[in-house]
Amino acid sequence: MGQAYRHPALKGLKEQQARFAPRERRLEQIDRAEKLLGEIEIARQYPWEYLVFRITGYRPDNAPALILEGGDVRHDLGLFVEDLSETVSQKAELASEPVLTVEAVGKRFNVSTRTVTRWRRQGLVARRFVIGGRTKVGFLESSVSRFVDEHREQVLRGSRFKQLTDTERDEIVRRARRMAVVGGPGRLTEIARRIARKIDRATETVRATLKTYDREHPDRAIFETIAPPLDDAAKSEIYKQFRRGKSAEVLAIQFDRTRSSVYRVLNEMRARKILEVKLEAMEHASFDDAAMIAEILGPIPDPADGKAVRKARPPKGLPPYLASLYEVPLLAREQELHLFRKMNFLKHQANRLRIAMDPTKAKSTDLDQIERLQEEALAVKNQIIRANLRLVVSIAKRHVGPSNNFFELVSDGNMSLIRAVEKFDFSRGNKFSTYASWAIMKNFARTIPEENYRRDRFVTGHEEMFEAAADTRADEHEYESSLKRMQDAVKGMLGRLDDRERYIIINRYGLGGASEQTLEFIGRELKITKERVRQIESRAQDKLRKIAGESKLDLPML
Repeated sequence: MGQAYRHPALKGLKEQQARFAPRERRLEQIDRAEKLLGEIEIARQYPWEYLVFRITGYRPDNAPALILEGGDVRHDLGLFVEDLSETVSQKAELASEPVLTVEAVGKRFNVSTRTVTRWRRQGLVARRFVIGGRTKVGFLESSVSRFVDEHREQVLRGSRFKQLTDTERDEIVRRARRMAVVGGPGRLTEIARRIARKIDRATETVRATLKTYDREHPDRAIFETIAPPLDDAAKSEIYKQFRRGKSAEVLAIQFDRTRSSVYRVLNEMRARKILEVKLEAMEHASFDDAAMIAEILGPIPDPADGKAVRKARPPKGLPPYLASLYEVPLLAREQELHLFRKMNFLKHQANRLRIAMDPTKAKSTDLDQIERLQEEALAVKNQIIRANLRLVVSIAKRHVGPSNNFFELVSDGNMSLIRAVEKFDFSRGNKFSTYASWAIMKNFARTIPEENYRRDRFVTGHEEMFEAAADTRADEHEYESSLKRMQDAVKGMLGRLDDRERYIIINRYGLGGASEQTLEFIGRELKITKERVRQIESRAQDKLRKIAGESKLDLPML
């Protein structure tokens, strides 16, 4: 159906079962998933552990405290059933009950195949069967019966459907013109919905009738001022509000657009954001050789001499951050070459998709693939950086002096290392440590004299005045009391958030001794996308702002 999973958890479970579960086991899980789908209530929430158990019969190890919305579960379970059924290649005649094709369902209920496709989006569970030697969409008799029972009025209305008569078209136009005069001409979708309820027709049928009328009668158009092309500011606003948690349905009504046009805007803005990211790749002849792809993307090779690289023992007395660097083993030359080639190949692949992409026609699948490639390239890049952080420390030690802070040098050197990873041409066969050392030392040679000059330039000669000046700040006891009151207030505010919102806020801002974490890290912990984490964070911040306003508190993170 061209739909995407709303939550990555069920998509991941489908891929896991498709890869590892035996065929008979998958058939059983398809049945269990469809049975579970019939029990899911949209208004409820469901623990991930419960869903996995109902589908597979086992409870996942180390199951996260993940809660899914009922609406998302129903949507994704339908995709799970259809996608997993495609992997078993079951013949329709061997199914446990009669199988109906799309055409057979349409004929039974006197509806078009397009209507059946719409029913699938609304909950009619489809599977993939081998019919006449080809894999096609089919429906179990029980699946169709269950959908009909749950949507009886809709099915009956579809069965009674007939082409609009001229009288009905005139009535729709008359009603729309009257409503537009009363409520304003910019509400086509809302007016079409109201008319559809009154005349017992589909909203899209009424909407299409009105758009056709306006197109054929421009001099008498009802909605001639409706829906001008969206400018960049409006598109940015739609994208911003969607990221804050507003649904596409709400945005469609707010901006008087169809839901599909809202999704097109979201894809366009997402594509623009992707294209704004600078992505440079060191090209190599092997990137265009299909036979080399498996090797390039394969696991990191062992050292050529067959000896594993040992972890170095950190010198005594090092701070925890510096000591932790010695836990990452150094890379052998062939391992280094493999990682640089892999990182640049992933960038090369992402760039090919980016170049071919038109933001105004961008598809979610293409955007997902580009983002996946970029994230994989970033993961490889971070692996290279971690293996070379010790190099920065060793060079910083040689440049430290009375006027230079060691940790500032390390921080500055880390930035030089990151830039060196981006610029290093692995195809020349040189060792990266040689190139990186040169880049770091060159940066130190430039920045250290500049820093010393600025320090000397802004010495006032009146430092003794500052040393003798009275300290008008609050005393230490008052400061600690104030801090404790603030901490207690923050704890009380966090207690008014739900579990997932509280977890995200605490870990995003390092509250209560927790370390600050990225959206991607939190998403992996909660088994949700980083975009969903951003939406929940925004919702939680709105709640905290309201609570803080009531308590007259000023929180910097808000």
